[in-house]
Amino acid sequence: MKNNLLSEKLVYTGDSDTPTHFHLCSYGEKEFIEFSGNNFQEVSSKIIPGCINWIQVHGLRNTETIREVCAYFQINFLTIQDILNVNHPSKIEERETYNVLISKISEISCESDSPNDEEIHQNHVCIMQGNNYVLTFMEEDCPFFDEAVSAIRNNILKIRERDSDFLFSVLFNSLVMNYISVVSHIDDALEDLESALFENKDDRDIGVQIQMLRKQYLQMKQTVFPLKEQYSRILRSESTLFHSGNRAFFSDVNDHLLYAIQTIENCRETLSSLMELYISNNDLRMNDIMTRLTIVSTIFIPLTFLVGVWGMNFKWMPELDWRYGYLLAWVIMIVIGLCVYIYLKKKKWQK
Repeated sequence: MKNNLLSEKLVYTGDSDTPTHFHLCSYGEKEFIEFSGNNFQEVSSKIIPGCINWIQVHGLRNTETIREVCAYFQINFLTIQDILNVNHPSKIEERETYNVLISKISEISCESDSPNDEEIHQNHVCIMQGNNYVLTFMEEDCPFFDEAVSAIRNNILKIRERDSDFLFSVLFNSLVMNYISVVSHIDDALEDLESALFENKDDRDIGVQIQMLRKQYLQMKQTVFPLKEQYSRILRSESTLFHSGNRAFFSDVNDHLLYAIQTIENCRETLSSLMELYISNNDLRMNDIMTRLTIVSTIFIPLTFLVGVWGMNFKWMPELDWRYGYLLAWVIMIVIGLCVYIYLKKKKWQK
């Protein structure tokens, strides 16, 4: 990876083919317009001065257009690089004139009915909040924030009368609820596996499922955990971008974030116990197999000895010319085998 501090070139690091396009919501107490377009100049001409302007940018492939949007709102170069870096870890940063949140929208996807094929598909997202604007950048064309658009359209909770920080808290809360949904799905899947292991089912896919869920757990941990301390700093911030009337909403978002983190911690503990239980079940199964093999070996050891003795080719062996020698050999071996088996069963070696 190149040192981004030594480059003036903007590079989109993802592989999405979504063309860059825009959706504008410009609203105030008595004004509201929506506009969609592919050209930022057209979108910027629809911005209502003095209102809250929320611009959704879908698709990051056109880096020059992203630069144009950020230049209009005086977003610095390093933040633009973070927007275009889809592998950037989650973070919340407070800048002089805006706040920035970088994270992932997560979705459980499955190509077949098998739980082993489930994967977490993540869509890179960046939310920026200024004094009278909110910008959201998404790697793919995603209707994730449509609920917020509908709320503005219908003026739910008098959202049009509120400042940009309220919209920021609403969008961030949508992300946190997405975390909770995905992590709860992982937690439920782990509980199902735990039940299967307690029932000691001979399911060879359980190990694969544990590793798959462990991968999903790590993805969500990397997405959510960095936000914990950073969001706490935002809550204690004295920034003029946060208004006292909206602090309660940010505290509510913090409660949801802490719940998501707690659920992730529960997943970690469940994964640890599942691995121990899985290994223990495998050891018990192996011990059972070894016990059965030992029983078989114990029964056949004396029989092998007798066969070995009678199989020696000495000329003057007394049993060679005896008419009932073969029958007697079978009787002796069957009796010895049954005696050993009964002895082992009384000793409770046989399940």
